[in-house]
Amino acid sequence: MEEEFLECTVLHEDTVKKVKQIMPDDGLIYDLAEFFKVFADSTRMKIIYALMQEELCVCDIANIVQTTQSAISHQLRILKQSKLVKYRKEGKVVYYSLDDEHIAQIVKKGREHIEEL
Repeated sequence: MEEEFLECTVLHEDTVKKVKQIMPDDGLIYDLAEFFKVFADSTRMKIIYALMQEELCVCDIANIVQTTQSAISHQLRILKQSKLVKYRKEGKVVYYSLDDEHIAQIVKKGREHIEEL
């Protein structure tokens, strides 16, 4: 792969240097890739969309998404681990909501991009 870079006949050294200086470190790039990977599942996207509207319990989410409570619980676990969803307990019922407004903004921007194509 390194050989491909060496075959390049035009190198814009100033531009390359400038971009390299502002590139985040590999750890942050990895974390960003993992963050966006969570959005790559249609069931999780349905859950996120539902939670953009209302705080919901597992039963409500399962009904909206039309799948089992077990499947929803599994996806919610992934969303919680990724800090996209938070929860609160009210008696025996657990209610889920988006962790913060940034999550909704990311989804809205993604949708805008898709709809303009």
